[in-house]
Amino acid sequence: MSAPVLVITGTDTEVGKTITTAAIAAALSARGQRVLMIKLAQTGVTDDEPCDAQTVERLAGVDVAEHVRLPDPLAPDVAAALADETIPTVGDHAAQVLEQVESGRYDVVLVEGSGGLLVHLDAIGSTLADLATPLEAKGVRVGFVVVARAGLGTLNHTALTLEALRVRGLDLVGVVVGSQPAEPGLAERTNVDELRKLAEGQLLGGVPAGAGDLDPEQFRAAAGDWLTL
Repeated sequence: MSAPVLVITGTDTEVGKTITTAAIAAALSARGQRVLMIKLAQTGVTDDEPCDAQTVERLAGVDVAEHVRLPDPLAPDVAAALADETIPTVGDHAAQVLEQVESGRYDVVLVEGSGGLLVHLDAIGSTLADLATPLEAKGVRVGFVVVARAGLGTLNHTALTLEALRVRGLDLVGVVVGSQPAEPGLAERTNVDELRKLAEGQLLGGVPAGAGDLDPEQFRAAAGDWLTL
């Protein structure tokens, strides 16, 4: 049986998506699951700079892969055009993900997107949402985790993302607050219940702000307490 794919997307950029991905990977690994994390398109880093996949590898201790890297901190299609580079299509990404899914080496494959759900991943305007179609056509189970902000603005952004998933018939696994402040204000406190309503009860938890600065052993030990998977 092929491994399921869990796609981690954000309601926006810089919402804590990578640290949330690491927390999911660590929690699953602690249960004995063999996990691979794939970063489809890494932008905003050069070849010699640390990337999101390396952050997940350091914190969670799981296998990682990266499909393409571009230097400018922009959407992948725009960054590729500025760099005069040809990047994989979403179909190409799906084929590489499928290869790992069917390899028998992993129980779960985590796929981290770039920015939000509808950011263009290739030159023809395909998005992370489009990744599910070719995989599901091959019988692969694909679910989406949406990482949201804690503060003001998150309800609208989250509602829009969840609506985009629904109209495409994509499976929502749940919503995670990507960076929960230690001392939440009024908006952060009330948003928890509102996000739970938007997710129809599928609020998986939240990752504490600053979690990425923890020692990897501390991070792995705590990850299972942050999230309900």
